[in-house]
Amino acid sequence: MALTTSLALPISSAESDERSTAAAAPSSLSRGIYSSLRQHKPRGSMTCDKFPRVCRAGHHCCRKQCVNVMTDNQNCGQCGKKCCFGQVCCGGSCVNVMYDPKNCGGCNKRCKKGSFCQYGMCSYA
Repeated sequence: MALTTSLALPISSAESDERSTAAAAPSSLSRGIYSSLRQHKPRGSMTCDKFPRVCRAGHHCCRKQCVNVMTDNQNCGQCGKKCCFGQVCCGGSCVNVMYDPKNCGGCNKRCKKGSFCQYGMCSYA
């Protein structure tokens, strides 16, 4: 077994030293770069719970995040109101775009008067 291992790995000590030095150089260099980045402490981020005007127009602060309650499935119409599986937030209401004739296949995609919405398509069949 020892003979097999010595035949399988005929690397001279000079080659192995050369490889270990080459491998160590980038890590020591990168270690210095990363340690200097770690030492940098960014200023405290402005969160909307403390600074409500951080959110742009049309957005509300829900759980420290600026969200559009008219389109956000996790905050539909108001903070914390989640749409059920298969529903999408359209205009602040949770709707099923597969069967809603006012939102057929997507928000505000209306079917023609008298037609129905099925599988996200108007008058399918």
